[in-house]
Formats: sequence, C-alpha cells, structure tokens
Amino acid sequence: MNSRSAILIIIFVAFLLNACSDGAWNNPYPSEGKGEGDTKNVIYSSFSERPKRLDPVSSYSSNEYQFIAQIYEPPLQYHYLLRPYTLVPLTASRLPEVRYFGENEVLVDEDALDSIKYSEYTIKIDQRIMFQPHPAFAKNVKGESVYLNLTVDELDDIHTLSDFEATGTRELTAEDYVYQIKRIASPYLHSPIAGVMREYIVGFDEFRKQASEKYPNPNGGWHDLRDIKLAGVSVVDRYTYRIRIKGKYPQLVYWMAMPFFAPMPWEAEKFYAQEGMEERNISLNWYPVGTGPYMLTENNPNLRMVMEKNPNFHDERYPSEGEPEDKANGLLKDAGRKLPLVDKAVYSLEKETIPYWSKFLQGYYDASGVSSDSFDQAIQFGSGGDVQLTDLMKEKGIQLETAVTTSILYMGFNMIDPVVGGDSEQSRLLRRAISIAVDYEEYISIFANGRGVAAQSPIPPGIFGNIEGEAGINPFVYDWKFNEPKRKDIAVAKQLMKEAGYANGIDPKTKKPLVLNFDTPSAGPDAKAQLNWMRKQYQKLGIQLVIRATDYNRFQEKMRNGTSQIFQWGWNADYPDPENFFFLLYGSNAKVEHHGENAANYSNPEFDRLFEKMKNIKNGPERLATIKEMTYIVQKDAPWLWGFHPKAFSLFHDWYQNVKPNLMANNLLKYKRVDGAARQAKREAWNKPNYWPLIFLGLFLLVSLIPAVIAFRKRERSTLK
Repeated sequence: MNSRSAILIIIFVAFLLNACSDGAWNNPYPSEGKGEGDTKNVIYSSFSERPKRLDPVSSYSSNEYQFIAQIYEPPLQYHYLLRPYTLVPLTASRLPEVRYFGENEVLVDEDALDSIKYSEYTIKIDQRIMFQPHPAFAKNVKGESVYLNLTVDELDDIHTLSDFEATGTRELTAEDYVYQIKRIASPYLHSPIAGVMREYIVGFDEFRKQASEKYPNPNGGWHDLRDIKLAGVSVVDRYTYRIRIKGKYPQLVYWMAMPFFAPMPWEAEKFYAQEGMEERNISLNWYPVGTGPYMLTENNPNLRMVMEKNPNFHDERYPSEGEPEDKANGLLKDAGRKLPLVDKAVYSLEKETIPYWSKFLQGYYDASGVSSDSFDQAIQFGSGGDVQLTDLMKEKGIQLETAVTTSILYMGFNMIDPVVGGDSEQSRLLRRAISIAVDYEEYISIFANGRGVAAQSPIPPGIFGNIEGEAGINPFVYDWKFNEPKRKDIAVAKQLMKEAGYANGIDPKTKKPLVLNFDTPSAGPDAKAQLNWMRKQYQKLGIQLVIRATDYNRFQEKMRNGTSQIFQWGWNADYPDPENFFFLLYGSNAKVEHHGENAANYSNPEFDRLFEKMKNIKNGPERLATIKEMTYIVQKDAPWLWGFHPKAFSLFHDWYQNVKPNLMANNLLKYKRVDGAARQAKREAWNKPNYWPLIFLGLFLLVSLIPAVIAFRKRERSTLK
C-alpha cells in the first residue's frame, strides 16, 4: 500500500457521495430518472405471483382479475359508491331488457315461474367505443390486414408485441360480445363457467358438437367460431345482441359484469393463433386486447407489469352519486370527471410481505394490506375494542379502511362418510357437538388478529339473506346474551356427544376414543400452529383428530373422489346474491356425484326444493322467508362448521384518493387518483440519504493506511541508503 492508494480511496468516496446526492439510495424505480417520474400521475402497486391466464374466457383468479378487469369491459359493472351493490351499464347503453316466454313463444309474466320456458335478454351497447391500439387491427392503404396472415419467417425479428410496427383499432360491435360467448361454449378453451352456462344457454351443447366436428384437431390453429350457430345467442344489429336461456335465471345479469362476458374481437384471436406466436409468448394470456381504460404495455412477470391509459378509451365519467357519507369523505370530489384519473400503474413483483411492507412505509407503494408480521406495527385496539391505527401510522398520514368480505372460510363434513356424514340423528348430533366445540371466535383472535366475524350461516354480511342480531344467530351453536351471540358452553356439546352414543368421546364400536380424519393442503410452521389448535378443539370432546396433510393437487383429488372425512375450504362471492352461497350446499351440485362445488356432498330434498324456489325469486319478503327456512335446515343438519367471514384491512397513504372498499367490482383502478407532488415530497423526507457511514468508512480507511504508508516510506529510504 502507498500514498497512491489513499488518493484512490478519497476519490472513490467522493464519487459515491456525489452519485448518491442525486436522489434516495433506496428508490426502487431508478429507471424513471432522478425522481422525475415519481411526481407523475402514476400508481405504484405489486403482485406476488405471475398471472397465468389473461384471456377472459379462462381467467378466474383474483390475481389475474387485477389486470384483465382494467382492460376488458363486459356490458355491465357495479356502481363504485352505491350500497347495496348495484349493477349499472358499462358498455351497455342501459340495463338488459328481459322478456319471458312460455309454450308456443307466448309472452308470460316474470312471476309465472311454472309457465316460463325461456328468458330472453336484449343488450344494446353504446356506439363509438373503440378497441385499444393493437397490431391485429393494423391495415395497409388498401384496407387489407397487415398481420393476420403471417409466415413463420416473417416472425424472425419479432420477440414481443411491441416489435410489430403498425397498430390499428376499430369500433366495438355486438358481434364481439357474441363471439366471446361462443368462446365460452368452445369445447377446446375450457372456460370454468362452461358447466354453468350449458345448463341455461339455449343450444350450448349443439354448438359444442358442431365446433368439434368442424375443428376435430384442438391444436389445429385458429378455430373461427363466427359461422357456427349458437341458437341462444344472436346479433340483432350492429349494436344489439340477445341471449336466450332455458327457464328463469335472474343471476345471469351478474355474470354480465364479469370478464367472461367481455367482448373478444375475432381479429385478436386469429392474430394470436398464427404459427410461431405461442412460442414467443405472444398470446391472449400474455397480451390482452380490450376496450377498457388501460392496456398492458409491459409484461415481465419476473420483475414488473405496467398498465398505461388506453388512448382510445371512451367517455366514461366518475360517478356523481353515492351514499350519504361519501361526500363528507371526499369521495365525490371528482364527480363528473373523465376516467381514468391516473395515466399509468406500475406493479412490481414482491413475493415476500416484509419487503413490500418496508417499501410501503418508505412511500414507494401507495396502498397495502396488513399481514400478520406487520399487524402490531400498524394496528392497535382501543379500550372499547375498536380498531385504531398506531401512532407511527398516524404520523405518516396513513389511513385505514376495513370491510367484512363477501367470503366464507368453513370446515366441512363429507356427508357421504359413514361416521360424520348421513342424515341419521347420531351423525347430526355429532356434527353439532363439534360445531360448538371448535371455537372460531378464538381462532379469529389468535390466527387472524381479530380480522373476522364468526359465521352463523353460509351468507356473509352485505348479501341479501344475511340477518343481523338475535334473529340471525345459529340457535344450535349460539345463545343470545348481553345483546350479542354467545357460543354454547362445552357442556352442551358433551351432552350432544352422549346423546349421539359417543359419551366422553368414546367410540362404542372400538371402546376407544373416536378417531376422525382432517384433510388439508396446509403445511409449514404457521399451518402447524393452526392444526395443533384444531386438535385441541376436538380434544375437548375426547375426539382424536388425525391430520392428513397433502399437497393441493392430492387434496383436490380426495375431494373429487369423496375420500376425505373433514376438510377446510372457502368461497368468495362471484356475485352479490344468496344463490351464489346456497348452491354450495345444493344436492345437484355435489362434488362427487355431479362434479360441482358442493364439497360436503350435502343433500337434503327439502333444502333442494327451497333452493330451486329461492333462486328465481326477486329480493323481497317472500325470498327472505324462503332463505330463513333454508338457513334453519342447514343449521340443524350442520354439514359445515360455519367458520368465519374474513375482515379485510387496507392501508393507504393520504396522497392516494377515492378509496372505498368494493368487494364485488374488480375494475377499480380507473377511479383512483394520486397527488404525485405530495407523494414525492414525503418520499424525499422519509428517505434522506445518510452519508455519515460512508464518511466514517473513508476516514477509517485513511487512518488505517497511515501506519502502512509510514512503514513503506521508511523501507524506501533505507533502500536508497
């Protein structure tokens, strides 16, 4: 080491200080350049796993809807602010017109349920709605398509969608909606709602047969569905189409607010079906094509995904009405403004919650959930048990929104199992005893940080048929005490066990403790704690619970085959209707016999009869009375331990505006607004570079070099002598 090394260290430290002085060292968006991009009209969020399907015919996952719901537009949507959840037109000019037909095509009244043979929905869409710019619509000066008849050689220099130089657009038509419904019916695209739709849409099975005959090879390129007739779906004129279904199914309008019923231009499907496209990841699952407010401009699932404002987006405005408190909460400040309010949304890959949480606190993400790891740092409970933000959150101006989700997490009994299943009084009493013993209030407190509400029935709060107060409790599990539901004493459960023939938990056949099996795909340290807790709940009754943990695929196989005994599962609402939850217990929807979503394989003829009646009645006194009857039946039979409805906690910075929980809508990005200047100011204040460690490091290196320099100079002088 010599003096030249010391000089180099000084230069290096000075260079570092100079380089870091241009902005925060921890800025995760360096490509935006010296913080300039941070003040733009951009939302910053994240995703934790790659969205595998961005084609609306097959996507059925919340992490995929995070993107496609901003890109595709079904005819209807949920009003952003009004509650209860209200359907309003999106691309449709008005709500669908519905007519009912009896025999010989005679019009009948909607309440004449026994006479209705068909229901016919007429949907009229707005004019002058344009698709986003896309190569599939590109045409030359002669009006011929540029990219719909490519050869493999012409794709040599094509690696991403942006490599196509030309783009185009065209107007949305009724045919685009009809084409998408045909895609739902396609025998090769495997839409997850095909099973539901084939029960109702007229000519569904005939269409599938014709498509199979015309295109016997499922991998034989583009399957042009335009000329194959689907009897129940037809184009009336350029902006109008009809859907005809068997009988009456009022819930069809809810499906019309989901991406499954969004339009698909045939040009896009043909474009992506060309040879060589799939190998380059150029497909509908990678690059969606819609009329919505945003388009996916960057898809790098190992790093980030970016959506930018669709320059062709039609004239949609922020709502001008809401609930009484919305105006006071500032949710109507943007009333009447053209949507979307934000130009760009950047989603970064974050597989772990701790790094995400740190970046949220630093201001690099605009909103965040509350994980178990960060709960105590963010949330505290007041003396009355009310939820409050901690002082740290308040100091940063962070705000909190909570909402009970339209979901249920439940423990189910396999009703075809000889021990816990069946409709015998013995098995019914056993299930009810377990229902009392498994203390879900305790579970919510320990494992969910209090974020949940114990369920009394399948129907969550916010859905018609959920009854609050004493009238809504499960009388077989709870008593009403001190103006709230109180779980029955464990002594009641032990008495039920005795009446069922299992006194003290002893199986009369083996003279040993009753052994029950619990199948779960859960694994890992967190799951172990929950499973140990579950064992203790059953031990209260003397029951030995055997945990059979498997991977999720094996777990699903057990459920399909009916070889499970007790299991835990959940359901998120597809639409805000009690039918969407009661059908989980409908006999004709049993998983083993009918491959449906009734995982418990529950079947009660009276419940099924009432379900058939209830699903077609309008919300009102008659429907509510029917729901009460159905609820009492399943509470008495206890095919589920009713579990709980999770409560969502959402945090957001004060620069992130127009935040209101909407548990039905997925196309929420267009309503959000950010104050980019305020965000940038707080980022700079919260992330000031700390130069002192580098300065001390430089000084330490210099001081440590002094003895070496002195020794070197002494040796140098002695050599000269």
